[in-house]
Amino acid sequence: MKFGKQMVEEFKRYRLSSGTRIFTGMVEIISAVIIIVGIWVDPYALVGGILIAVTMVVAVLIHLVRVNDPAAKAMMPFILLILALVVISLNWNTL
Repeated sequence: MKFGKQMVEEFKRYRLSSGTRIFTGMVEIISAVIIIVGIWVDPYALVGGILIAVTMVVAVLIHLVRVNDPAAKAMMPFILLILALVVISLNWNTL
């Protein structure tokens, strides 16, 4: 989704570069792949969860602090943050 026209416009509104948009999209894809690998190799799920959690914390902050969006606009990254925290908590003992 980060590579579509709508996200290009959103990242302009966030005052973030095209490189940041591509980097964020790649981090999200890589994190998802790592979590999927974590189904079979437990520590990977923890690493993927941490990557997504950090990404979503930044996304929530950009929505609420940098561009002063209403809370509803930050709801999707917030939900993804909660899900990432669940993955982290379920896999914390794999360290």
